[in-house]
Amino acid sequence: MSDAAAGRDKRWIALILLCTAQFVVVLDASIVNVALPTIGEALRFSESGLPWVVNAYVLTFGGFLLLGGRLADLLGRRRVFMSGLVIFALASLAGGLAANSGQLIAARAVQGLGAAILSPAALSIVATTFRDGAERNKALGIWGAVAGSGGAAGVHLGGVLTEGLGWEWVLWVNVPIGIAAAAIAPLLIAESRAEHEVRHFDLAGAVTITLGLSTLVFALLDAEEAGWGSAQTILTLLASALLLTAFVAIERRSRAPLVPFSIFRVRTVTGANVVGVLVGASLFSMFFFISLYMQQVLGYTPIHAGLSYLPLAVSIILSAGFASALVTKVGFKPILAAGMVLIAAGLVWFSQVSVDGSFLTDILGPSLLAAVGLGFAFVPVTIAAVSGIEDREQGLASGLINTSQQVGGALGLALLAAIANATIDESHDPAVLTDGFRHAFLGGAGLALLGLIATLVLIRSSDSRAHTEFGREPAAEQVS
Repeated sequence: MSDAAAGRDKRWIALILLCTAQFVVVLDASIVNVALPTIGEALRFSESGLPWVVNAYVLTFGGFLLLGGRLADLLGRRRVFMSGLVIFALASLAGGLAANSGQLIAARAVQGLGAAILSPAALSIVATTFRDGAERNKALGIWGAVAGSGGAAGVHLGGVLTEGLGWEWVLWVNVPIGIAAAAIAPLLIAESRAEHEVRHFDLAGAVTITLGLSTLVFALLDAEEAGWGSAQTILTLLASALLLTAFVAIERRSRAPLVPFSIFRVRTVTGANVVGVLVGASLFSMFFFISLYMQQVLGYTPIHAGLSYLPLAVSIILSAGFASALVTKVGFKPILAAGMVLIAAGLVWFSQVSVDGSFLTDILGPSLLAAVGLGFAFVPVTIAAVSGIEDREQGLASGLINTSQQVGGALGLALLAAIANATIDESHDPAVLTDGFRHAFLGGAGLALLGLIATLVLIRSSDSRAHTEFGREPAAEQVS
């Protein structure tokens, strides 16, 4: 085998490693959901404290993503990726060993920090390892399949581990994966960084954007508990707005900004991040309300509910692979638009759930339709978000699209939970619960349609066509 061929093979093995790390990151946003009742009983959580087992992870993950992406560009993508893996693994170990609620929530927050460091570093390594065109589409298709299926797989695996080994294992499963991936990374991944960037770290920008995003995510996550019109929610949102305004002012004056606003001059990148917010909002809320419907209305056990996600997870994987091939032929804009239509249609179908429904009549069909839509959306939105971006800013672009999806997830869940609870109003009656879930699914469909409009208006057709032309270049010209 020639050195060039061996190098190409090594890149695809490296991609498997990077996708495995990303899979665990996405998995951990949902894997504890099914285990929450068991965790609450074991560590004596209060009813209001239990959601923070999930929220602590999402809060730090969403808040530190931009910082993680810029660290990767400046300090070295492989180094930052490995550091994030070690932090993530050690926090997972500590979480499983937690003796009380405070220790577990703290460990989950550190887990989110590790995820925010490693995730944009991993995506930027993929984007700089595979050039624009067919190879990158294939690589990002695999990435999108992993990211899209991780949430569904987390619910399934969480049920299996909780009932089979105990709740601790939903955290401990990360430890050997994280340590092994960090050990293998130097053998497969070359170090890369933005060599010509000014070696000045924008500390003021890093602090304000991290605090601003964390405060925003906190406000959205806690709004349902505190009340949308409460002083806490209003003041927290105001604090977030002030911090984000301060960040913009700092960045405009910084000689080496954390986020160079010139990146938003690329309209397709801006559009991809707007759509990313709406895809995240649709995805998070769909998984959340399907789980509640299966367990609170249909009476499924945790492991039964987890197994019911398998068709959805497999469909996302298959459709993402198909989408990566289609993007090379027709461009990312038409595939993304089709994905948003399918997500909206799947959620409208979900809004027809009945109180005496079943898996075959109420869950399987819309799950498969929405799953194909998610596969079709994840791949092109990721490609659009990093297309046309120079290698020196790939960490930034990767952090931006991850941040958009995470903040979108928190926003969508908060908004749609408020819609559902306006009907439910603490009722445990299955008919009332079902009615509330129907409204939430319709709201999710509305968010997906907004994503379709944003795709058509903000994503440049010329960028999409240019991407297909690059993908048709001879393979020999695409090997770096």
